[in-house]
Amino acid sequence: MTKRERHIYAAGNTARGYKTFFESVLEGMERIYCLTGVVEGITSPLIETIGQEMGRKTDRVEWIHSPYDKGQFDGVIFPEWKVAIMDGSYPRKTRPFAPGVTEIQVNLQTSLHVDRLTPYAAQIAGWFEGIERKSQEAYEAFGEALRIHDEWEAPYIANLDREKANLVTEELISLLFTDEPLSKPANVRRMYLGAATPQGPNDHIMKLTDHLEKRYFIKGRPGSGKSTMLKKLVNEAVKQGVDVEVYHCGLDPHSLDMVILPEKSVALFDSTAPHEYFPSKPTDEVVDMYERAIASGTDEQYEAELTDIKARYTQKIKEATACLGVAKELRDQLNHVYVEATDHQRLKAVVQAIMSRLARM
Repeated sequence: MTKRERHIYAAGNTARGYKTFFESVLEGMERIYCLTGVVEGITSPLIETIGQEMGRKTDRVEWIHSPYDKGQFDGVIFPEWKVAIMDGSYPRKTRPFAPGVTEIQVNLQTSLHVDRLTPYAAQIAGWFEGIERKSQEAYEAFGEALRIHDEWEAPYIANLDREKANLVTEELISLLFTDEPLSKPANVRRMYLGAATPQGPNDHIMKLTDHLEKRYFIKGRPGSGKSTMLKKLVNEAVKQGVDVEVYHCGLDPHSLDMVILPEKSVALFDSTAPHEYFPSKPTDEVVDMYERAIASGTDEQYEAELTDIKARYTQKIKEATACLGVAKELRDQLNHVYVEATDHQRLKAVVQAIMSRLARM
C-alpha cells in the first residue's frame, strides 16, 4: 500500500477567537497521549520525532499543524492504530473521552529543572500575559476584517440570482450522489482548510487533494454563494450516508471552504484568495459562481466601493497578522527558557516509552 501523509489544521486564530475542532478530528481514537506540563517549544519537537519514527511502521500518518507557527505541530495521528499524540499545553483543549483509558496524560514537568525556571518566574508570567493580550488584539482585528468582509459581500448578494446558484448546486448533487442512500450513517469530520499564522495565511489544499480523482475549483466573489453551496453538499452527503470531510474557513469558522468525499474521491473547494489555486490535472474542473449566478457588470458597477473595501480589509488582516507575530516572538522567548531548563535525557526516555507502547499496537 502506498504510504500516505495528510496535513491538516484542527485549531485556528479566527475572527471569533481561538477555535478548535479537536473533538471532531480525534473522534474514534482509542488512545490519545496528551503531552502536558510544559510549553509548545518542547511538545512540538517531541510530536514530530514520534510522528517521523513511528510513521515508518504504518502506512498512514496525519499531521495536525499549529496555527501559532508554521512548521510546529499540535499533534500527530496514526489512523490505523487509532492513536494520537497531542500537545496539551495552553490554550489547546480536548474534550475528555475516558481519562486514564482513552486519554493518557503525560506530564512532562518531570523533565524540567524547575530551579532553572525560578529566576524567570516574573518574566514567564509576563510572557504569558503578553501572548494573551496580543492574541486577543489579533482576534479583534480579524473580527473587524470579517465585518468589512460582510460589506464586501453585500453588492454581490444584492446581485445574486439565487435560482441560478441553486441550479449549480443541484447539478453537482446530481453528479455526485445517487437517489439511493447508503445503508450506513455518514461519518462527518470537521477541521480547518487553513490557518492565519504569524507568517500569514497557510493551507495544505494541494497535498490534501492531489491523490483524488476529481477536484472542483470553485471561483467567484465574496457573497457569490460558495459556502452556501458547500453546506448544501454536506447536508446531502449526510442524508445519503456518504462520509464527508468538512473544512471550515480559517477566518470565519461558520463558513465552509472545502468539502472532501473520500469514498467518491472528490474534493470541492473555494479556490479564491488567500487560497487561490488553478487546475493542474486533466480531471480538474472550475465552477465559476460569479459567471454562473452574479449579474453581469457587478464588478464594474461597484468598482470604487469595492476597491476601498478591499483596501480596508487587507489593512485589518495585516494588523492581525502583526499581532500574531508579536505573540510568536513572546512564545519564542518563553520556549527558549523552558528548553534550556529541560533535562533532555529524561525527555528522550518519555518519548521512547511512548514509542515502545505504540510498537506493540
